[in-house]
Amino acid sequence: MGKIASRLERSRIVLVVMFVCLVLLAGLAVLAWPAYMPWSVFALIVVGAGLFLEPVPLLIVCGVVAADIIVVGLMLADRKAATEGTVAVVVVLMFLMLWLSRARSQVGLVGVKGESMLVDMRDRLRAQGELPALPRTWGAEVALESAYGDRFAGDFVVATRSTDGRMLEIALVDVSGKGRNAGTRSLLLSGALGGLLGEMSECGFLRSANNHLLRLRWPEGFATAVHVAIDLETGTFTIGYAGHPAAAQFSAGSGRWTLLSGGRGPLLGVIEDADYPREDGRLRGGDALVLYSDGVIEARDIALDDGIDRMLGRAEFFVTKGFAGLAQRLCDHAAAGHGDDRAVVTVWRR
Repeated sequence: MGKIASRLERSRIVLVVMFVCLVLLAGLAVLAWPAYMPWSVFALIVVGAGLFLEPVPLLIVCGVVAADIIVVGLMLADRKAATEGTVAVVVVLMFLMLWLSRARSQVGLVGVKGESMLVDMRDRLRAQGELPALPRTWGAEVALESAYGDRFAGDFVVATRSTDGRMLEIALVDVSGKGRNAGTRSLLLSGALGGLLGEMSECGFLRSANNHLLRLRWPEGFATAVHVAIDLETGTFTIGYAGHPAAAQFSAGSGRWTLLSGGRGPLLGVIEDADYPREDGRLRGGDALVLYSDGVIEARDIALDDGIDRMLGRAEFFVTKGFAGLAQRLCDHAAAGHGDDRAVVTVWRR
């Protein structure tokens, strides 16, 4: 650990020396070619230093920039002194980059690797939502869309298949908030629920998820969820809800969609020792199950019942094209449009 720390310290010193040298070279260039070298080069150096340096080293570089501007300006006299506008831009950038560097250092996001870490976290969240491989007689898809195209969303999916391959479990969770505001809570919660899935009994998953959320004590700690466990050999399933919209089942015999209204339970993270009953069902050949978040059916100008009817009507129309792609089509035609997070999971038996 001592060697690693010393290497990190040396790398910081090298960066500071590099930026100081750039400042000095920029000053010499402005002195040598005042008609061709713009003063804005100092602004570029400040921005570059702000992306890579912590607050204290950045403050040193900014101090060198300020001193260099003053010295070069005095030496040039009236030949090509920096304009007040240029100086103001450099000063504003200094304060802006110092503020940004301080904010990034507080969460450990120093340098461009900080963004890479966030991208990795986002990709891991999406990877957890990938469905496991299923037998040829089964199909499943997931569609996730965030509000206004943000990279992070409050909706996420976790799924697993038992070691013997017989049971498929899927949980669709909607964390309070939307877009990037709910993204951090989704990242934390998805890891925990992904670990619980498959390790708990079917009846105990939502109860354990509720207890976990209560222990976190988030100010906006509630979430809704739907959890389904499907026996891939018989097609029987159990489903339970935690304040989540009811799933819809398509029956090949009748050619119609119906809501599964049983198994209702309270929101996750609100009530201690809450009970989450389950509803039983069965998927026969040609049947399908659709799980969805509230962004698919809710909108400001549409009543909830109307939103559900609207979704079922579109599902009835889209199913004529087959179940493949149905999840994405329902997401694209959600009642909330692009103003809310949307998630749809479809599972069907061939």
